[in-house]
Amino acid sequence: MATNLSIDTELLEEALSIGGMMTKKDTVNQALKEFVQRRRQREILELFGQLPQDSDYDYKKSRR
Repeated sequence: MATNLSIDTELLEEALSIGGMMTKKDTVNQALKEFVQRRRQREILELFGQLPQDSDYDYKKSRR
């Protein structure tokens, strides 16, 4: 899908140099992928402490 965006050129140039991508398109796509990943990770972190614990689970037993 073709989209016209007004992107901060200095920020895009910095992302190009840090990311090592060859094109602006690749850089923007990679940035979007990382953005989505981080948001999904944040959602997963919010689940910690909300799931019931198994009081019979013995983590030391599985080490043997």
